[in-house]
Amino acid sequence: MRTKKKPARKATARVSGRDAAPRRPGHRSAMPLPKTAQKKSRIAVLIADDHSVVREGLASLIGRKADMTVVAEAANGREAVELWKQHHPDVTLLDLRMPELDGVGAIKEIRAGDDHARIIVLTTFDGDEDIYRAIQAGAKGYLLKDVPREALMYSIRRVHAGETCVPVHLAAKLAERVSGETLSPREIDVLKLIAQGKSNKEIGSALFISEGTVKSHVKAIFAKMNVISRTEAVASATRRGLIQL
Repeated sequence: MRTKKKPARKATARVSGRDAAPRRPGHRSAMPLPKTAQKKSRIAVLIADDHSVVREGLASLIGRKADMTVVAEAANGREAVELWKQHHPDVTLLDLRMPELDGVGAIKEIRAGDDHARIIVLTTFDGDEDIYRAIQAGAKGYLLKDVPREALMYSIRRVHAGETCVPVHLAAKLAERVSGETLSPREIDVLKLIAQGKSNKEIGSALFISEGTVKSHVKAIFAKMNVISRTEAVASATRRGLIQL
């Protein structure tokens, strides 16, 4: 009696490596892929201050931050505008009072070229008029130079993100300035001459108005500023940033 032969078992070759069949779309490899995370671009900062020590200190401080870099330094307002046009920084730190062109003038010229420019005023002056003029010109932040280091870095990041940054105590001064009575341009002119020690008669001659008109302006200045003397008016105006001595 014949016995049936078992059919030969088919050979099954293992495939691996380059010989493996292509994987299905969306199939995840068992081996992790190498990381190819892109580096985040750093915040480009322009520093404008007429004191070299201040510029160097800020540049050193910002340079130590992994997410920031200083692209240029300006010693006056005019240079700040020119360097901004060259580098188009993400954020500009700008002193308020500089030679050739003051901070407010620089803000206006920069924003005339790009109304999205992000500018932070960094100054020693905290008068309500100073704050008002800077914010009105388009500054997105207003800080005093005694601000803590990390608060400054935080403000740069906030302004870069499109936010406005004005500390609470400065915002209160700004609100008071906006809600209070403002001096007219002519009253400011009279106040500047008062600060120079001019008499009513001398002020009238300088501005081509009568002495009686000068007296009316002085009375209005006293009432609006809530002062009772020329000395007090000049001191208050200087502190607020209405005039510069």
